[in-house]
Amino acid sequence: MTSDRKLEHLLLCANCDVEYREKTTGFEDIELIHKAIPELNKEKIDISAEIFGKKMDAPLIISAITGGHPASLSINRDLAKAADNQNIGMGVGSQRAAVENPELIPTYSVVRENAPSAVIIGNIGAPQIEYAKAAAEMIDADALAIHLNPLQESIQPEGDIDARGYIESIKKTVEIVDMPVIAKETGAGISKTDAIALQEAGVAAIDVAGSGGTSWAAVETYRAKDEYLGNLYWNWGIPTAASTVEVCESVEVPVISSGGIRTGLEAAKAIALGAEVVGMALPLLKDAYISQETIIKRIEQFKESLKVAMFLVGANNIKELRKCDLVIRGKTGEWLRERGFNTKKYAQRSFKK
Repeated sequence: MTSDRKLEHLLLCANCDVEYREKTTGFEDIELIHKAIPELNKEKIDISAEIFGKKMDAPLIISAITGGHPASLSINRDLAKAADNQNIGMGVGSQRAAVENPELIPTYSVVRENAPSAVIIGNIGAPQIEYAKAAAEMIDADALAIHLNPLQESIQPEGDIDARGYIESIKKTVEIVDMPVIAKETGAGISKTDAIALQEAGVAAIDVAGSGGTSWAAVETYRAKDEYLGNLYWNWGIPTAASTVEVCESVEVPVISSGGIRTGLEAAKAIALGAEVVGMALPLLKDAYISQETIIKRIEQFKESLKVAMFLVGANNIKELRKCDLVIRGKTGEWLRERGFNTKKYAQRSFKK
């Protein structure tokens, strides 16, 4: 049943090797241009960001992690308390389990109870339009994410492999819920073509959730009787850095960059490529099994490392960070050039015309 699967996913992510093995996010190919004369005071740097009408103290969202099993309640509670303490955003895992079984609602509603003013994002699957209103109301959400996970469904033993009608379902969800709708991948990235289709469908934001972090093909490999498909597609997807450029250059809606982002430096690179904010999941899940204090410590480290990156490129705030110079090298540069993107413009943004 759905609830039992939720517990399996939690335990596998917390205790097993579920990250990409032969593939990275691509952020190692993104080189921010150092400024020897930054002309600013690091202590005065403003790393706050706004999304869906709410201001956060840092451009960070705890990406959709869990809910739907009694064991997930304490995890979501501690993550929510940390999000509230640090004034950042938080998403919950797929809410289908609680819509189908109201006894599980507390495993999700605990988030808003412990983060009353934070940006909170609900979560349903693309085919689950009938769950949209209930999911959003369950946690008094600020936005609703529609997750896209064809890779996971392909490997999952009980996966739903009929993806017909996704765009129409998203359009209808946008129409029936009175809040922003986010299209969110789950670790395999979003391309330019799909981003344009999603914007045309009416979504208010896109979370690229690219490859390089948690591989849901890997997670499902541990659950499958035959490991062949999971191992074959373990490293499938669009690397996060490349996906961030593909989406940011193709749509006008805000873009959330997630998928293997672990530090404020990587976040700075994602934002410099055009993202509004970033998401992080797996490290914070593992921290939640230790303590709330451990979660907060990682968020504080994220904030400080982001400030250092901004200091070193001379950016007083997130708006200025988006305009800083950078070089796209290696496989990411090759990917983007082959896909028709002009990578040179990122390296020359500060040049006088």
